[in-house]
Amino acid sequence: MSTSLDSGHPPQAPVTALRQRLAELRGPSSAPQPLDARALAALAANPGCKRRALLDGAGVDKAALARALGSPAAFGQSQFAFMRGNAFEARVKADGGTELLRMLGAAEPQEARVPDLAAAGPEGRAARTSLALREATGAGVWTLLDHPMLALEVAGSPAYLEPDAVVVHPDGRWTVIEIKSFPMIDNSADAAKVGAAARQAAVYVLALERVAKLTEGAAVGHTVLLVCPKDFSNLPAWSVVDVRKQLSVTRRQLDRLTRIDDIAAALPEGVSFDVETCSAGELTTSVEAVPSAYAPECLAACELAFHCRERARATGAVESLGRGVRGELGGLTSVDDVLAAARGESGDPADPAVAALRRAAALRAEALEAAGCR
Repeated sequence: MSTSLDSGHPPQAPVTALRQRLAELRGPSSAPQPLDARALAALAANPGCKRRALLDGAGVDKAALARALGSPAAFGQSQFAFMRGNAFEARVKADGGTELLRMLGAAEPQEARVPDLAAAGPEGRAARTSLALREATGAGVWTLLDHPMLALEVAGSPAYLEPDAVVVHPDGRWTVIEIKSFPMIDNSADAAKVGAAARQAAVYVLALERVAKLTEGAAVGHTVLLVCPKDFSNLPAWSVVDVRKQLSVTRRQLDRLTRIDDIAAALPEGVSFDVETCSAGELTTSVEAVPSAYAPECLAACELAFHCRERARATGAVESLGRGVRGELGGLTSVDDVLAAARGESGDPADPAVAALRRAAALRAEALEAAGCR
């Protein structure tokens, strides 16, 4: 698929044959699930998982699929947290976003422009956003884009992303605004949550760079404005977060993703993820036909994580112990191989991983003997 953006419009859909194939995999009665920035950030963090790449690219409802497989996801945002987040975002964006613009240094934020980005469908909204960004950059005035739509090609499939807001500065600089409902206590927020927000914002920056290349005088800022509730109130506090590291990692990982058409072409006949027509056994066979790359981190980011963890444990895959452990074990790919190597029953003694395991086993035996344990 061409990535040419001469007209500034979102990327055109892949070839019709691929779109038809993905629709068949999803099921004729299932509407495609949108691929958002949070999913892209999780996908970029685990680029070796072809299973997630294919399911996300085809728009499969992974939560419904996990329920049909008997391993439902046990995470998700509560309705209370969702409502609280919406109320806080409305508070921050009140009066045309004057408070947001003031945070970024606008002298007269009430005079900023807030263009209408309404259009038909995600493609239309993305095109309207691109036009609004070019117009705002050319006008040289403060402009707030509320919930713009950005387009990004991922593994040969288009994804449409919707940041909370983007601000265009008079000098042509574009800044991503991330509004989160977790608190900022004493000007400091939870590091893990800030990191997740930074990875998500990096996806938006990556999509904005695509439009900026075609816009004269435009530059995408590599710092984003993170806005959170101050302490436990509904008042906003903010912090400027540098996402250059996350941007570099995300760009590299997305570039490594296998193209979805290559994954789909390698599937055997009869594979389908249609939860309406397929039995649990048929869905299990279909899911197992796509290679996965499970890691414990998947439990916080993927609806199929419990199913993949169960399969990884059943086969004794060392990946279930974590990426760090997997990297240290070298060519030992199963827990049985690791235990056999530690007991001296197999493995090359010259292998550093085997030597370390045997040394660890000897130290454990000495410790147990000293403690009077068998």
